[in-house]
Amino acid sequence: MRNRGADALLRVLRARGVTKIFTVSGNHVMPVFDAAIDAGIGLVHARHEAATVHMADAYARVSGQVGIALVTGGPGHANAVSALYTARMAEAPVLLLSGHAPQSQHAMGAFQEMAQADVAAPLTKAAWTCGSADDVERDAARGIDIACAGRPGPVSLSVTSDALERIAASNATATASVEPPLPDDVADAILGRLQSAARPLVIVGPTSMTAQGSHDAMALEDATGIPVVGMESPRGIADPSLGAFGEMLAQADCILLAGKRLDFTLRFGKAPALAADCLFLQIDAEDMEVERTRRAVGDRLVVTARTAARPALQTLTAKATAFDPGRHAAWRQDVRAAIAFRPAAWNDASSADRFHPLDALRPLQPLLDSHRASVFVSDGGEFGQWAQACLRAPHRVINGMAGAIGSALPYAIGARCALPGVPIVATLGDGTFGFHASEVDTAARYALPFVAVVGNDARWNAEYQIQLREYGAGRLIGCELAPTRYDRVCAAFGGHGELVTKADGMADAVSRAHRAGLPACVNAMIDSVAAPTIARG
Repeated sequence: MRNRGADALLRVLRARGVTKIFTVSGNHVMPVFDAAIDAGIGLVHARHEAATVHMADAYARVSGQVGIALVTGGPGHANAVSALYTARMAEAPVLLLSGHAPQSQHAMGAFQEMAQADVAAPLTKAAWTCGSADDVERDAARGIDIACAGRPGPVSLSVTSDALERIAASNATATASVEPPLPDDVADAILGRLQSAARPLVIVGPTSMTAQGSHDAMALEDATGIPVVGMESPRGIADPSLGAFGEMLAQADCILLAGKRLDFTLRFGKAPALAADCLFLQIDAEDMEVERTRRAVGDRLVVTARTAARPALQTLTAKATAFDPGRHAAWRQDVRAAIAFRPAAWNDASSADRFHPLDALRPLQPLLDSHRASVFVSDGGEFGQWAQACLRAPHRVINGMAGAIGSALPYAIGARCALPGVPIVATLGDGTFGFHASEVDTAARYALPFVAVVGNDARWNAEYQIQLREYGAGRLIGCELAPTRYDRVCAAFGGHGELVTKADGMADAVSRAHRAGLPACVNAMIDSVAAPTIARG
């Protein structure tokens, strides 16, 4: 094998367990494409650079490994950057590798020259440019380590084209930093506070809501008897998947934030969403998040620890041997009942014009239940909220805290690459489908099947509902879409398409789509219904 910078790059990726790279080709990264032939790392060649980051994001969340995206420099890098924010807010360990104008032509007006690290920096944990073949191996390893450490998130590494083309000297790779452990005295203080509280809660963030993270969260709940609740939706305490949890949150007298930011999703810790005298404990990998909480709640933040959330949860579970899980049994039961609550009226939900979103979604649950590692992907506005309210699966990949739309189809591809043999169901609105419709072609070329259900109400419904609520029916503007045959779009790209205009046709259409073994679109012509608001009483 040759030992160019490109070869060194793929060598370190291979050593770190990378088997797939999500990419769009371009001049600056052609040496990497060439090197991939000998490295044994597969390329999934997408149709848009932002999609590569979404694919890497979902791959990381489902597999628990770093996701790698590779794009060319200049406009390719700029296209990819838009997806970094979603990965950052989802706490997904992603390494974006971008080609770059050659170092030998720096500041000379080279083709597609751009200050790429500066563009990516605000949306990443770290961003820099590698200009030497001798540094490629070390910098790639460092990028992976940073992406995975502490609060996981994306890293942007630009590599100049001459660094990829030139011969690389042997160079030691970076070693992963060791997370500081949760000190015994701090763990004891946290457990003591939780045990003595009447209505304690542990709230975790996106890192602890992957399949692997959820296992750690539930182990702590079982060991202590204290509810551990995950939050990863921009709807916050109004997240329909959390049912009536907001009612219980307001009653909590002690809350441990374990990797969960005290931000807009928790109404910044203010009453009446949270009790004015509620005490806070916090475990976080970032000092700035602890300081943010202290500014919000002052001396009610009584115990803090700077470390990563998941190992800290494991430590707390191991040390909870003296806990009496029965002490908070009634409280735990009440919290779980509130989260599970769904209005009885949903059982008879119907719409006059087309059919209700619930009728489009309910037939999906049997498919998700058919495998112990199935994947549920959700994206979009109002339709996505209905989906999150009524569907569940061992792996859940949603557009998350960023509140961005458009990622569902790339997510499904990334998830499929991580889990080859499981059912993957993606739910998305018709507005969302338009962002990355051409990725159906990517899925078809690489034989990556999934079932995508498009809630088609011919409308940007989230914005429509805002306008209707805030400005009135006489001031609706810019929200209409055509009732497009997305099923035919999917078929044209080599997938399978189903059009459903009546609720009783959904189950059979979903079954045919799954059996097709292709990327499939079930185009469900639903009525425009506002996202669910769940409250008891």
